[in-house]
Amino acid sequence: MDMHSKKQYLQSVQKEYLKSKKFEKKKLLDEAERRTGMNRKYLTRRLAAKTQWEKQTVRRRCGREYTSDLIAPLVELWDIFDEPCGQRLKPLINDELERLRQFDEIWVSDQQADKLTKMSSKTIDRLLEHEKSTRIIETKYKTKNRTPLLYEKIPTKLSDEWDRNFLGQIQIDAVEHCGQSAQGDYCNTISTTDISSHWWEGEAIMGKGKARTLEAIKAIQKRFPIAWHEIHPDNGTSFINYFLYDYSQKEGLDFSRSRPYHKNDNCFVEQKNSRCVRRTVGHVRYDTLKEMNILNDLYQNELRLYKNFFQPVMRLEMKERNKGHVYRRYQPAQTPYQYLMESTATPSEVKKELKKQYDGLNPAELKRRITMKLELLERAYKGNQYHDSKVTFLFDPTTAFRLPASVT
Repeated sequence: MDMHSKKQYLQSVQKEYLKSKKFEKKKLLDEAERRTGMNRKYLTRRLAAKTQWEKQTVRRRCGREYTSDLIAPLVELWDIFDEPCGQRLKPLINDELERLRQFDEIWVSDQQADKLTKMSSKTIDRLLEHEKSTRIIETKYKTKNRTPLLYEKIPTKLSDEWDRNFLGQIQIDAVEHCGQSAQGDYCNTISTTDISSHWWEGEAIMGKGKARTLEAIKAIQKRFPIAWHEIHPDNGTSFINYFLYDYSQKEGLDFSRSRPYHKNDNCFVEQKNSRCVRRTVGHVRYDTLKEMNILNDLYQNELRLYKNFFQPVMRLEMKERNKGHVYRRYQPAQTPYQYLMESTATPSEVKKELKKQYDGLNPAELKRRITMKLELLERAYKGNQYHDSKVTFLFDPTTAFRLPASVT
């Protein structure tokens, strides 16, 4: 018995099977299993199905109700209402289409207008699918190549390509103090560090303006004890612009950048962002000139001295991979000041000046002054009526430094 014959036999048995009782069904299953040789479980499911196995007739597809002549006016409506989705565009078409026709903003026939108002949101999205994909491609292309010539002039540099014994290679980054909202103007800390000595400097500015960023970098460069030879920011537009590029050309500085979405290319300054900025001033929003001035007073005086003269860091000496495990060996911990004093590339005049400055510093007094200025910053923050009064500040009793702010 071939498959066609088996199917005809089971169709003839099914009507009797559905009407039979349990004992009679057992007899029918025994007979069907003997004749067809099929599995009993399969026969049970097949005969118990309440639908017939007749060949389904192919439904002839009718013509489309919403044809291509509706796409152009639909795209025009989509543009007028700022490219909403179908669920948001449908009620707008129902309410505003006739008004737009009266204003002679859109020309459609009465038949097209009737179809546009009856169109479902899913149909709207389907008809606009090609236009949306085209717009997305154009937007991505424009965003990717907004300053193609400048990005081609500035080479990328990976974390493994640095000469860690050469002084004057400066990594730059910006730390936002926007809290939980990025609206409006707020303070940003321009953070810089030398990859060899780990000397850190910071400067607070209001906003992300290119000119302000350049002025902050100039002020930081004046405070650095060593000469700069190369600057290396990330891909933010506050750094990758002709303001900073022309300045680097004028000063004779090499200019490199990190790859997009690769924070490890800027790993040295990223570590300083966490240790020197976030841990000290927290994660809350600072958006007043008073707060910015307190931050700059802190960065330009006590904090830079404490971090560079009395906060040791460990430089990586060796890194190797063995059977899936990464082994690292670090040099003995030293402060940036000690690294500069031991380096043969540091001029003797700079060493004398640093030694004289070091002899006049009291780390305990620096900690007390830092704590005092952080309390001033806290009072300035709480005195701003636009800030959230529920935000509290925490102090680490072992260091008297500000820990990241938390929302209670």
